[in-house]
Amino acid sequence: MLSMRKYLFSAGFTLLVAATSASITVMTPPALASQIKYVVNNVPITTGDIQHRAAFLRLQRKKGDAAEEMIEQTLRVAEARRLGIRISDAQVDAAYQRFATTNKMQLKQLDGVMAQSGVGKEHFKEFIRSQMAWNQALTARHRSKSGGALSEQDVVRRMLDNGGTKPTAMEYMLQQVIFVVPAAERSATLSKR
Repeated sequence: MLSMRKYLFSAGFTLLVAATSASITVMTPPALASQIKYVVNNVPITTGDIQHRAAFLRLQRKKGDAAEEMIEQTLRVAEARRLGIRISDAQVDAAYQRFATTNKMQLKQLDGVMAQSGVGKEHFKEFIRSQMAWNQALTARHRSKSGGALSEQDVVRRMLDNGGTKPTAMEYMLQQVIFVVPAAERSATLSKR
């Protein structure tokens, strides 16, 4: 009788696990069906993350390795955490709103652009969070090396003391110029470009 109870318990438990697994599989959205590609400091980077970053690079019209960028971002976030830097969701949301406003878009429009391009709103927000954290980490590192906050005059004085020259700024105005070349002369003209 005892072995029969064990069998029924085991069969019931197996059935429960199978039913739970089936319900989890059915409820899992396709976006979460990515695989872990890399693990950096115990943080998984999935093929989905890399696909989102590749879409983000295309949206920016930038060349780059999406996987390398995700690894770099993960390392930067880890360093910021090590320094005790935490960027709140409210700060990220405010930066996201500023980005939309600067680009003369409503939040729903920006959400749509991110979804349509394959980047996704959450991926972009995590990118914003990592950029904010990394900037704060660099500022903290600079302050610790310099012994505290320096004024612009202190920085210039220190640079001059170290044998450097005072920096100068050049301002350039870029203007696009389009030359229209007749089709008959195009091959000869393109080689002179």
